[in-house]
Amino acid sequence: MRFSFLQMLLLYMHLIEPFYRWRGDYIASEDVQSPFYRRTYSEFEFSNKIYNYVIHPQWDSFGSSTLYLKVLYVDYLQNTAIIECIGEWNDAIENDIMILKSNVINPLINEGVKCFILIFENVLNFHYSDDCYYEEWFDDIEDGWIAAVNMLDHVSKEFQRIHIDQYMAMGGPLDDLEWRTFKPQHFIEKVSQIVNHRLQ
Repeated sequence: MRFSFLQMLLLYMHLIEPFYRWRGDYIASEDVQSPFYRRTYSEFEFSNKIYNYVIHPQWDSFGSSTLYLKVLYVDYLQNTAIIECIGEWNDAIENDIMILKSNVINPLINEGVKCFILIFENVLNFHYSDDCYYEEWFDDIEDGWIAAVNMLDHVSKEFQRIHIDQYMAMGGPLDDLEWRTFKPQHFIEKVSQIVNHRLQ
């Protein structure tokens, strides 16, 4: 029996943990301003699934059945959040962008966050609907920005197909960042430099 690339990735999803080396700097479940404050986790019970494939229990559910995330770091002085995502981003059926905007992004915006770094390397597919919520998100962060880091090529093409790249910086040097080698502050500075260079 032959497996597709996507099927192989899904089979090993339970081994992919959210990035943990910044936990000495920030833990969302201990941040009173975080939408995941007081969230508890099991190291042994694998209950969250993408389709029929379980994922590591450290990922956070925010209401989507196919997309999960981890808020890796928030700097309220620099008004910036770093969010790692995993799964399938499905706006066509699940309306993931509406759920993400309502349950995660809006609470962070209300706490002053206006710059968002989304790590996409574990987002395996994107199914689009329209760009209304992306436009709303962009409009809600006056003089802020949204950046997508390390998108898979086919996912990037689908985002560009409906022109979401007009609301979200993506591609170029953002697709080739060894972000795990940075401290969170340095990573924010690096992405800020890339995004601000494009805006000038």
